[in-house]
Amino acid sequence: MNKVILIGRLTRDPEVRYSQNAEPIAIARYNLAVSRRFKKDGEPDADFINCVSFGKQAEFIEKYFKKGMQIAVTGRLNVRSYDDATGQRRWSTDVVVEDAEFTESRSAYEARMSQQSPQYQSNFDSMAEQYTPPASPMGGESPMGMATSAPSAPEGFAAITESIDDDDLPF
Repeated sequence: MNKVILIGRLTRDPEVRYSQNAEPIAIARYNLAVSRRFKKDGEPDADFINCVSFGKQAEFIEKYFKKGMQIAVTGRLNVRSYDDATGQRRWSTDVVVEDAEFTESRSAYEARMSQQSPQYQSNFDSMAEQYTPPASPMGGESPMGMATSAPSAPEGFAAITESIDDDDLPF
């Protein structure tokens, strides 16, 4: 079973693009800062998880979800590999979101955002910016029909730079 359940805060407003199919489909990409349950010295206290939503759900997320908002998502983990421009094999992982829900009221979100000190917001922005998704492995159109820009455009995937043979994978 491939099931992921996350609760975290959006690190930025969701980015929505449309596929270049005959009937364009909305594709929303966003990152969740998910707090770690236990923290070791010197390690960050949150993981930054790349998420993607499609169709009406993507349009809903674009309209109602904003940076800093706490949300819950359920979906499946999607792992894929590709060869970059230098011929090196890269791996990318994100959560394909099947359901997204509010975990705080709008008034609670607005009150919390208005009470946050500029220092806290600056620290949050700094942590979110430390993790920058790598460049898109493809220009043009992705296998899912998503419009992409030049190969240097971020796609919201996390790349694994180590060379891993398919035989070494546990699945």
